[in-house]
Amino acid sequence: MFNQYIVFILDGQRYALHLSAVDRVVRMVHVTPLSSAPDIVLGVVNIQGQIVPVINVRQRFKLPKREVTLNDLLIFAHTKRRPVALVVDAVTGILECSEESRLSAESVFPELEYLEGIIKFKDGLILIHNLDKFLSLEEENTLDLALDTA
Repeated sequence: MFNQYIVFILDGQRYALHLSAVDRVVRMVHVTPLSSAPDIVLGVVNIQGQIVPVINVRQRFKLPKREVTLNDLLIFAHTKRRPVALVVDAVTGILECSEESRLSAESVFPELEYLEGIIKFKDGLILIHNLDKFLSLEEENTLDLALDTA
């Protein structure tokens, strides 16, 4: 059985999300700050009348901070609870991968609960993330409150 992933780049490292969770990829747009949102939320964007929180993936992955630029992209995706947008440096394409070629994340990085798996290539690794685990329950609740009061 094959799985399809969208592959994106942050600081030169490749990451992936299940393609089935992705709605679209667009160029960066203005992000409206959202007071009292969790630190991982940069703000919100309005996409076709729907208010979507923008997640700071760099912060979640503990990467060096940098300002968002117009060259960045937004991956619009959905979790079980809500739509989200992720700020990424670039999207390299779609990858199809068999279950057998994927390593279990727990065996390599047991402390990263949002990491689902790893695909090894000759030129490096692709880290597969579980979008449903990006936000902790506390962050989800804080975000809900911030969105309700906005």
